[in-house]
Amino acid sequence: MTRRILLIDDETDIQAVVKIALTMHTDWVVTTANSGEAGLEIAIATHPDAILLDVAMPGMDGLATISALQKNETTTDIPIVFLTAKAQAADRRRLYEAGASGVITKPFDPTTLSSQVAGFLAWVL
Repeated sequence: MTRRILLIDDETDIQAVVKIALTMHTDWVVTTANSGEAGLEIAIATHPDAILLDVAMPGMDGLATISALQKNETTTDIPIVFLTAKAQAADRRRLYEAGASGVITKPFDPTTLSSQVAGFLAWVL
């Protein structure tokens, strides 16, 4: 089953690695956004099956972005998995409290990224 994933991350290198990692052994389609603001617009317009979201971004950070996504009736039901370098237990707890379906720590293993995402979202690969 083709899944549509929106990756919101301001780092183009991360975007490239994630896109390759998620599409290499799946039929998933990955769209990218460089900022929380752009990601919000794309999510409203395309309603992806899931969003991978960075925490530390200039302007609208990940927590502000998830809040905006949850407040919008078009995007409130889209599951969000954070991709973040913030790995402390308190950081992870804050992300789950904000509504995350999962948290993947950077640096991540590209060879297992799709299975991690699928596991958090209860998707069959």
